[in-house]
Amino acid sequence: MPDLTPDIGAFVSIEKKELQRIFDALKDEGYTLAGPTLGEGAIIYDEIERVEDLPIGWTDRQEPGSYKLQRRNDNAYFGYVVGPQSWKQFLFPPKAALMTVHRQNGTFSMEGHVEDAPRYALIGVRGCELQAIHIQDHVFLDGPYVDGHYKARRQQTFVLAVNCTEPGGTCFCKSMGTGPKVGPGFDLALTELDDIFIVEVGSEIGRMVMRSVPWRPTGAFELQTKRAALAEAEKSMGRTLETSNLPNLLYQNLDHPYWREVGERCLSCANCTMVCPTCFCSDILEVSDLSGTTSERVRVWDSCFSMNYSYVHGGNIRPRTSSRYRQWLTHKFASWIDQFGESGCTGCGRCITWCPVGIDVTEAIEAIREEV
Repeated sequence: MPDLTPDIGAFVSIEKKELQRIFDALKDEGYTLAGPTLGEGAIIYDEIERVEDLPIGWTDRQEPGSYKLQRRNDNAYFGYVVGPQSWKQFLFPPKAALMTVHRQNGTFSMEGHVEDAPRYALIGVRGCELQAIHIQDHVFLDGPYVDGHYKARRQQTFVLAVNCTEPGGTCFCKSMGTGPKVGPGFDLALTELDDIFIVEVGSEIGRMVMRSVPWRPTGAFELQTKRAALAEAEKSMGRTLETSNLPNLLYQNLDHPYWREVGERCLSCANCTMVCPTCFCSDILEVSDLSGTTSERVRVWDSCFSMNYSYVHGGNIRPRTSSRYRQWLTHKFASWIDQFGESGCTGCGRCITWCPVGIDVTEAIEAIREEV
């Protein structure tokens, strides 16, 4: 094994069994590992300890409104696509306490919640998911109002990314420019070949993690195999989306008949927003105890598909399902760009897979484009 630690930007190769050494090095640095594992009939993201916790030898088959676990004919470590959960849950939790109000002797006191943020190492982040994290960085960290809870978690996050070589039936990350190759922002990035992992070093802390891992420089043939696998993945996307002039297409067709058609199918169940890795809508709840002496202010995930979400004084500004679906889709692919300078969609396909009635956003946009 070379004595030197690999440089940032270097490509090195490790035996697959050495992935556990990376896990151990991260734990020694105080990180809690969060990664893919089998649970609840799907591949979910949860806290893990060892390589054996990964869904080795499993994959998922996805189509509109359909998700199935399936055994592979090999023991690939990352041979799946994406499941119903995203990394959002570790950085922007579904529920977060903001402050507590205490009543005592006729007076009130307020106590702000300063979270002892966990240090997560996110294992197996795909290109579309890494872009989703960057998008939420813009939402919560840019501008004059910074979300302290998100910032505390994000600053302590290690990203071990994985290049995706087997996209699923609802994936269209190539169309959105977010994959299958992971973009910048990772600490280490893996590409899984038959017997080895190619590791790309992306940061100083990633470089330090590799100190305890036996590695060798990646050969030219291995790098060519990696490039060929990613090129094949680009050609085998389950979905495509024409993105040219997309914001204007949607803005200029707010009264298109398609919105009424999809409104008759959509259940307003909010599945699409719950599985989406970039949606950030939330609600603030005041929860008091039975004695009335303590009240806690809590932030919880919400959805623009909820009837109450678009209620303002005097009534609901989006009373119909069709208008709520139009709001969601138009925000994702058009007004999000006006707000944050980039699309709110990464092409992960979760909203297609986990829609109970199989509504496909790529088909929705294409239907409008064809008629226009």
